[in-house]
Amino acid sequence: MNATKAEALLPAAQEFIDTILQLNPQVAAFDCDGTLWSGDAGERFFDWELRMNEIIPAKLESPLRDRYAAYKRGEVDEITMCGEMVTLHRGIHETDLMGAAQRFFDEFFVAQIFPELRELVRRLQEAGCEVWVVSSSNEWVIRAAMRYFAIPENRILASKVKLENNVATDRLIRVPSGNGKPQVLRESVKKRIDVAFGNSRWDTEMLEMAGYAVAVNPNPDLE
Repeated sequence: MNATKAEALLPAAQEFIDTILQLNPQVAAFDCDGTLWSGDAGERFFDWELRMNEIIPAKLESPLRDRYAAYKRGEVDEITMCGEMVTLHRGIHETDLMGAAQRFFDEFFVAQIFPELRELVRRLQEAGCEVWVVSSSNEWVIRAAMRYFAIPENRILASKVKLENNVATDRLIRVPSGNGKPQVLRESVKKRIDVAFGNSRWDTEMLEMAGYAVAVNPNPDLE
């Protein structure tokens, strides 16, 4: 469950990794959903936990789905929605949240990790590069995912709320999306970002701040 074992890759994927390594980056920043794996883990976790009715009360499913539908119609902005998908966990112990996030990622998203990106992260860290991940998805899912990349928790910058006695509150610490991504990187890394990786328009500002920007399977909005 870590990134210590080399992946078997196609020649084109190996060429991609070699090209990045030749840049000799000292600091790298990665978006997560759509960049390190296919699909949106934050969105899927939201749907999954509403369907499971284990940590989110069943009575909240309908209003939360209505709110998400409003977001998809463009009536709620991206940062607000991403924040609400974290603050809805108010009153839940972090142990329960991490347990649910780990079960979810292990079951539904491990197979969607891009092997060439996992290997790239492994090789970068092996070369002494400082690797950070930045995501607007909730921190619990991203922490669960990073067990497969051997990235420590102190280099995870995802949507997060304050805890009180290890219980989630509705007070946001950060929602890294759009302009928020370079902002949290400047606050936390305090170094030049040599190379950044993203797949959507929400990564544009982070890509622009890096010395070298890489679009990974870019959405049409980024292309």
